[in-house]
This record gives sequence, structure tokens and C-alpha cells, in this order.
Amino acid sequence: MRPIPPGLRKALVRVAMALAAVALIFGLWNLVIVVFDLKPYALPTPQAAVAADADNWSVLAGLTLQTVEETAYGFFIGALVGFLLGVAMSASRTVQRLVYPALITSQAVPIVAMAAPLVILFGFGMLPKLVIVAWTVFFPVVVNVLDGLANIDPDLIRLSRAMGARPLRGFIHIRLPATLSPLFSGLKIGATYAVTGAVIGEWTASAQQGLGTYLQTANASLDTQGVFGATILLTAIGVASFLAMVAAESLATPWRTRTTARRGLRLRTGFSAARPRPAYPSRHKIGE
Repeated sequence: MRPIPPGLRKALVRVAMALAAVALIFGLWNLVIVVFDLKPYALPTPQAAVAADADNWSVLAGLTLQTVEETAYGFFIGALVGFLLGVAMSASRTVQRLVYPALITSQAVPIVAMAAPLVILFGFGMLPKLVIVAWTVFFPVVVNVLDGLANIDPDLIRLSRAMGARPLRGFIHIRLPATLSPLFSGLKIGATYAVTGAVIGEWTASAQQGLGTYLQTANASLDTQGVFGATILLTAIGVASFLAMVAAESLATPWRTRTTARRGLRLRTGFSAARPRPAYPSRHKIGE
């Protein structure tokens, strides 16, 4: 029997820990119901909530897809706007002094209060929801990108300029890699907040059905199993979004988890750990 590769073993351990965490949450949920003797109409068991999702999946499938689309598109827009704003503010002190106070003020505006003006401007549809989701995402991205660009070693910048590197080349090879870790920190925060923005958008500025509107309908009809079932689905979307950012971070920043190049990369570049390429000519060749 072949031994399990270390990478696969690590992945299996992480999956097992995640499943154990879910089982622990469900176990505590059931324990609360038993200890406080809660009735199903007040707090259903997690099994009942999951069963409600399974029974109504023919309806919930389309609603879940709608919410996922709103979350994904709004997250992409917010992340892109946040990254560009962070780069622009880092490049110009004047832009930073003008824009940064406005960004801080914008976060003091309640998201729910934005719904009415957005509906007046754009009507009931996808666009107001995308704006709300992007609004919840872009600020942590801006802050983390700005901090990452501000903490770059200035000696690296001076060295690149002394070696004749143009600003764009310096940005690609020095500034951008240095800001990837802070950027993904902001993206992971924004990925979890994006689902909340999508639900708020469905509640306040949407004529289209989604998990948020389903949650409202189930709550109004006292369908607690439907409420907690929709909550479980929304939680799953948020967790999946976070894990997607973790996977993207591991691909974009391989130096955080590996100190050597992957085998395929070494083969393509002609380098091998077993037979390193000599850095200098041998003494025999010099004598010739």
C-alpha cells in the first residue's frame, strides 16, 4: 500500500477538522434544545433545518443561485474598486488626503439607509444589490492594500530605481507581491461580509427572489425550520466564499507555504534539486 503524500494528508486532516467543527456546532445546538427544553416552533434541531432544505430544494436551488450570483458579482466589483482606490491613494498623498476621510465617512452610513436612494436611482433590480454588496466589501480591501503598500521596505524601491526599473515594473515585481498578503486579508473579510450585503439588498432593494426574501417569508409565516434552513445555506455560502479566498491566496502567494519551487516548475526552467547547475566554470575550463 502506497503511503499518503504529505500534501494530501494535510488536506485530509483539514477536511476532518472542518467536519469535526460542524459536528461540534450541531452537537451544541442539540444540547441547548435539550437543556432548555425548547419546542420545535421556537428552535428546531439542525437535522430538521437541513431536512427542510432538502424537502424544499426544488425551490431553494434557484434562490440560492440568485444569492450566490449577487454575492460573487458584488464581491468582484467591490474588490476591484477597493484595490484600485488603495493603489491610487498609495501613489498620491494628495489623493489619499482627499479620499480617505470620505471613505471613513461612507462607512458610517447605515447600509439599510442606502437602499431607498439606490432604488430611486436604479430601480428594483440587480444593480442596487450589487452596489450594496460592493459597498460592504471595498473598504476592508482599501485599508489592507493601503497598509501593505505603505509598509514596503523603501530600500527595495530605491534599489529598483537605481537599477533602472520603471515605475510599472517596480510595481509588478516589488509593490504588488508585497501587498498580496494584506490584500487577501481584506478579501477574506469582504468575502464573509458580501453575503450579508446580498441579504440586505434583497430585503430592501430588490424585486427578485433570493434566500434573503425566502428568509423573510419564512419568518413572517412562523416557519422556523425554513428560517434556520435558509440561515444554514447563507452560512454555507459565506464559508465557501472565505475558503475560495484562502485557496486563491495559497496559489497567489506560494512562498508563504513553500520554500522551494514545485517540481514541474524546476523541470520547465531546467533546474533540479538533485543536480544543481554550477554557478561558476570549473577549474579545468579556466585553465584551458
